[in-house]
Amino acid sequence: MSYTIDTIKYKGHTIELIQDEDTESPREWDNVGEILYTSTRYNLGDRRTTREEIEAIIARKDVIYLPVYAYIHSGTRLNTTGFRCPWDSGQCGIIWCTKDRAVKEWGKTRCTKKVIAQAERYMKGEINTLDQYYNGEVVGYTVEGPLCEDSCWGFFPDENGKHDYATSEAKSNIDYARNKEAKRLRAERLETRLAKEQHLALI
Repeated sequence: MSYTIDTIKYKGHTIELIQDEDTESPREWDNVGEILYTSTRYNLGDRRTTREEIEAIIARKDVIYLPVYAYIHSGTRLNTTGFRCPWDSGQCGIIWCTKDRAVKEWGKTRCTKKVIAQAERYMKGEINTLDQYYNGEVVGYTVEGPLCEDSCWGFFPDENGKHDYATSEAKSNIDYARNKEAKRLRAERLETRLAKEQHLALI
């Protein structure tokens, strides 16, 4: 069941940030890395596989990879650095891509240290995004008020972990509606004034 994360009053309108339980999995996007995992009880990535396949990929010279760790306790958390809990966490797999793919994305002809670092940062970001998805951190907003009723969904947290972008989008729609109404009122007043002036000219 979705719940309201925050309620914001803005220029006579009410913005609610609500957990989005129906958003598309980020693994449906055009990702660089493939997440392999060995768990038979949980879906922890793109493809369930064997420890032997993961070890074979790690041994290759043409790949870039990061370990993926899971903490499963009343929910699922993922990262690439590990968790402190020794009982409910551990390495569950890897995220990897070929060096050729990394060169295609960030290089020219060679897989340099800079390209490898960029690929690792990007794949770490993919794990972070999947963690946010599993942890229910994706939101939508609704707007209710005299001039604007709106909603939009599928906002992942910003880099600061907050939902400032979703809030700013909601506020922008309110501002747009208010400006549109202000223009309408100005045009209406102008039309009324011109009608009065035309009436006086005929007297």
